[in-house]
Amino acid sequence: MKDGLLYRVSLRVVPFVFVWLTRIWFSTCRIRTHGQEYRDQIDESKDPFVATFWHYTIFFIFYFMRKESGVAMVSASRDGEYISRVANKFGLETVRGSRKKGGMRAIKGLIRYVREGRNAAIVADGSQGPARVLQAGSIVLASRTGTPVLPMLWSCSRYKRFGSWDGTVLPYPFSRIDFFYGEPLNVPPKIKAEEMGKYRLILEKRLNDLYVKAWKQQGRTEH
Repeated sequence: MKDGLLYRVSLRVVPFVFVWLTRIWFSTCRIRTHGQEYRDQIDESKDPFVATFWHYTIFFIFYFMRKESGVAMVSASRDGEYISRVANKFGLETVRGSRKKGGMRAIKGLIRYVREGRNAAIVADGSQGPARVLQAGSIVLASRTGTPVLPMLWSCSRYKRFGSWDGTVLPYPFSRIDFFYGEPLNVPPKIKAEEMGKYRLILEKRLNDLYVKAWKQQGRTEH
């Protein structure tokens, strides 16, 4: 009972404090955007898109996307509830699911939202990894809705790396953040299982090529 009460209280307090602090924290950072032509290409079409990014970027990604109108897929776990509430406070709606729990239900929810004209966001390597290995959710969603997948990624000059499976990164105040849009990927409609693997590898390579390019800006090969 005590743990349940503490959890419920923390669900109210932690996301509020986190969002309030990060709005101040990230406002001190210098942000440079790369690949804007890819985003412009998407915006000119006036159609929705599927944003996808590696899990390590999640702290800053939701802040960067705070002015977007979209729906993000978030893990159905207890920890995922914190992330979901943070996303909500940044203006993103969420559907809950992961590879091990409720994943297909969440994808179906995203399909419905995208068909209504909303943008979608999916963590490319999921909630549990392996890190920087693409899971198929974004490919399935793009194929079922006819929307392009837009890779997103960032690096920064000074940061704290946590000891999680993905090496989650938190930029330090007053650091420089280089945010990258990658080349959009168009996936054929209703692709079969054998084609799914092909497009999964294409998108994984685009994200990892972007990763190398991004961290090269900081004189590093990885985060």
